Amino acid sequence: MEDTNSFISRDLSWLDFNMRVLDEARCEANPLLERLKFISITDSNLDEFFMVRIAGLRRKVRSGCDLPDPAGLRPSEQLELAHEKVSSLLSRRQDVLGSILKKLEKYGIRVRESCDLADSLKDELAELFATQILPVLTPFAVDSAHPFPLLTSGAIVIAVELEGKYGKSDYAFVEVPGVLDRFWEIRKSDDEVLFVTLESLIADNLNQLFTGCRITDHLIFRITRDMDLTFTDDGEASIMESIHTKLQQRKQREAIRLEFFRRDTGRLAAWLRKSLDIAPEFCYRVDGYIYLKQFAELVSKINMPELLEDEWKSIAVPEFSGNGSSFDIIKKHGTIPVFLPYHSFDCIIRLLNEAADDPDVLAIKQTLYRVGSTSPVVDALRRAAENGKQVTAVIELRARFDEGNNIRRAKALEESGAHVVYGVSGLKVHAKALLIVRRENGRLRRYVHLATGNYNAKTAKQYTDIGILTTDDGICSDTAALFNVLTGCSTAPHWKSFACAPYTLRSRLEELIEREISFARAGKPARITAKMNSLSDEKMVRLLHEAADAGVELQLVVRGICCFKKLRKEKNVRIISIVDRYLEHSRIFCFHNNGEREFYLSSADWMTRNLDRRIELMFPVTDEKICFMLSTMLNFSLQDSDKARELKTTGTYTRPEIKEYTGNRSQKRAYCFFKNLSGNADDGDVHDD
Repeated sequence: MEDTNSFISRDLSWLDFNMRVLDEARCEANPLLERLKFISITDSNLDEFFMVRIAGLRRKVRSGCDLPDPAGLRPSEQLELAHEKVSSLLSRRQDVLGSILKKLEKYGIRVRESCDLADSLKDELAELFATQILPVLTPFAVDSAHPFPLLTSGAIVIAVELEGKYGKSDYAFVEVPGVLDRFWEIRKSDDEVLFVTLESLIADNLNQLFTGCRITDHLIFRITRDMDLTFTDDGEASIMESIHTKLQQRKQREAIRLEFFRRDTGRLAAWLRKSLDIAPEFCYRVDGYIYLKQFAELVSKINMPELLEDEWKSIAVPEFSGNGSSFDIIKKHGTIPVFLPYHSFDCIIRLLNEAADDPDVLAIKQTLYRVGSTSPVVDALRRAAENGKQVTAVIELRARFDEGNNIRRAKALEESGAHVVYGVSGLKVHAKALLIVRRENGRLRRYVHLATGNYNAKTAKQYTDIGILTTDDGICSDTAALFNVLTGCSTAPHWKSFACAPYTLRSRLEELIEREISFARAGKPARITAKMNSLSDEKMVRLLHEAADAGVELQLVVRGICCFKKLRKEKNVRIISIVDRYLEHSRIFCFHNNGEREFYLSSADWMTRNLDRRIELMFPVTDEKICFMLSTMLNFSLQDSDKARELKTTGTYTRPEIKEYTGNRSQKRAYCFFKNLSGNADDGDVHDD
């Protein structure tokens, strides 16, 4: 039997990660509105967890596929433990939210339900409801003539019980419109700002929607549906058709979670639960507000900069600070690093815009995974195609929850004359690559950008990612070969620099780890320092335990899921997770190699899906200056005493209890580091770290 004591269940580990996000909302060193942002993030994360992971576990149980995971837990057991963790998280989340809202009141910011407001405001509230809310509302009855309606997943809904004929109850629903603001400012003075929630305004005026009816009860609730979809990909046309069909089906998928708002659930809740066929263990009575993701809207409405952290303005990549074309700059420096969001994403947009208009640029090829609802990247590619360039976009339509956006971007590119390819059958394209071919002095030169994160201007300001701009022959050659694999019928080549999943990445990582093991067994220093989002692949976890047993020092920075369970004997293993203002997203791997350290960047986490079921890249970094930067970033993470949580042998994480930052906060140190390198150290605190 395989050893299960050295593993942590994937989904339980993810819930522990979300608790660490919630801990940032508790952290008193964070300004109040920053803490409220983390409440919003926690709720958004939990929604996706139910839509995908809980949905998947439920299907396994129902199908009879109740096999244990590497930690020895069957799906049914994981569901039970997940329910316990979710219940604990929800209870703590409401406590934290209540504490934050109470502290905001000291600044004159109050959030209320309309029924709790003074009578002197009733006329104003009635006018507000009648003119700005009522026209948007649509009640849906449930009776013999009106079947149970299709309730929107994730929306706040009000269930209404009405007194029917002969004493029988009738029911109806009112969906709280997502097109309206959740928080309405009712009164504002120099020292007080009052917000009332949209759902309470509607609930207190239900009689205007159901005229002539006696309302006996109402219940504010929210459902979450199973959104874990699989798509067929027998060819490009069938991918698009399958996604169109499945996106429509999402609206009708099974409800898997029911959240109630605050009050006694009673008969109305029992009817709702029965009608939706949701088991009691998936019904959560929330003692407070639901859909806390929308509290991000409240943050945006409170104009009190003193309750937010100071802005860290993105720094221009130093090499791009002067004049001259992007091509001349890259050619001059050979390889240029871009550390987002400390560096600005503008240099990538600038490069694409110049390429779109440059008469010497012949071709642009780019992978696109999550580009956002609006995209300067796509705009530049469209203009390039319209200008006669050979533009090829490899768009991954199956990027979860971005399928609709990606379909729209794909159609826009096709309308502009670009060649749009939907990747490789059976594999998601998750690699981040851009190739530009330019004619220079009668010859062709290639320019390449590779990165750990998406070509998304929004997340470029929120996620820590690393990329390189280069003219390196080996990398350019491999990138050209990659696009031939993605767009044609080419088999995977013998890569000069790359390790590419699902072809060679797993085996290359195994070789690098096994090399450290051989050094350790020979009595030589051996160390692996790796930073990633998730570590869950069973083979990789087992190999890392083997490395630890051999004496290899393991220093792992794993933001989210970590299935590696540290054993008491593994004194040479340290695993930390960092949750801070930016989402840690970069993947950096460093192998000691008997003193000749090797650095790699990658689009892939050490998860089975990344190593076996996706097109992913890992590429070496050999430039000494960039290696120094990567080493510095890893050291900042490992030295973090403000935001780092360390994994213990119990499978739990320590949490720093701080009321103010000590100056050993890795993201702030990184920001100051790059600001100093750029020569823009103009504010007094950049040297404090």
